Amino acid sequence: MGRITYVNGSYLPEDEAKISIFDRGFLMADSVYEVTMVLDGKLCDFPGHMARLARSLDALGIPAPLDDAALKAMHRTLISRNALVEGGIYLQVTRGAHDRDFLWPAGLAPSVVAFTQARDLVNMPSAARGIAVVTAPDIRWGRRDIKTTQLLGAALAKDIARQAGADDAWFVEEGFITEGSSNNAWIITANGTLVTRHLSTHILHGITRAALMRYAAEVQMKVEERPFTIHEAQAAQEAFITSAGSLLCPVVSVDGVAIGTGRPGPISQKLRALYIEESRKAAR
Repeated sequence: MGRITYVNGSYLPEDEAKISIFDRGFLMADSVYEVTMVLDGKLCDFPGHMARLARSLDALGIPAPLDDAALKAMHRTLISRNALVEGGIYLQVTRGAHDRDFLWPAGLAPSVVAFTQARDLVNMPSAARGIAVVTAPDIRWGRRDIKTTQLLGAALAKDIARQAGADDAWFVEEGFITEGSSNNAWIITANGTLVTRHLSTHILHGITRAALMRYAAEVQMKVEERPFTIHEAQAAQEAFITSAGSLLCPVVSVDGVAIGTGRPGPISQKLRALYIEESRKAAR
């Protein structure tokens, strides 16, 4: 038996998990999602993920199908039934199923699916060696702050990176880095200041980003929220990305130009260790 998944109130083996071909998430990407990190079999920053889920649902006018307590119970059931120790839980809420049309009927019942993904987060090889990124034009829609499943732009950017022999891509718009293909982008300036783009409709309001900013403040590190250019990134002391899937992962080159020594630097390594430590303490 494979993984146990959740589909509209039922826990099912993954080969039995099915959803309608008329679901608007499938037909029109009319859906939102969250990925909650799991460490030591516990949920990390679950309230933050649920707050962002509620914000995304509200922005699209999709009614919340379950309250936070029910969602937490479902997540914990998936952890238990899949014996998940480390990795993540993917949750997707769609507007629901209806014959294909741009408009939807009133009272449409949302669809909810969720599944676990076991992954080595703490000791992931990419964090030890650092990743190479290339830049790509930001062709995504204007509401990147809503965590929708409209991910074709991100998928194409990752393919650009793969074809260039890199690990990932950073989006560029009007000369400035917006964010990574599936993560928030950071640099560390020569004087040790952490720089990441300010919150707006241009970027996803990362949960890992927010947590790291809290932890950085606690150790009295200066953080600036502002755009930065490709050149500024290439001239930085260090760079890294943050996301639920990578935690904090050092970036060692941008468009073929080495960042600092071309290896993971001490500040990003310290921040990664701090993030993992604090996340484990706060996990529930």
